[in-house]
Amino acid sequence: MEIGDLRLLTGKHLLIVERGDLVADEVRLALEQAGVVIVGPASSVEIGLALLNIIRIDGAVLDIRLEGETVFPLAERLQDAGIPFVFALPHADADIAAKYGGYRLTESLTALAEIAKALFAPRENGD
Repeated sequence: MEIGDLRLLTGKHLLIVERGDLVADEVRLALEQAGVVIVGPASSVEIGLALLNIIRIDGAVLDIRLEGETVFPLAERLQDAGIPFVFALPHADADIAAKYGGYRLTESLTALAEIAKALFAPRENGD
């Protein structure tokens, strides 16, 4: 993965749904320096869905477990809308549904580049 993949983030509106501390200030700053417009963070599925209805969203970084709920209903809605998303996992071994991908979100530019590619790089099958 090349750091140049961060270019894929330039100008994108990225919804962040988290319980409060998953996306550290350093990560948020790195994303903003890469040209990302941060939407949120949303602290619940309900808020994430509301933002999805009123603001342009190009992609999303989702924390799986929020206060008393999982983010899967929002993930399903994003999937139905064709909006790419990744789960940012606080632990590399977090349990996620097999049909979804996931990344351990760190301040590492390499990790951010992987997320950028997962969200916005053209798919081999043309998707």
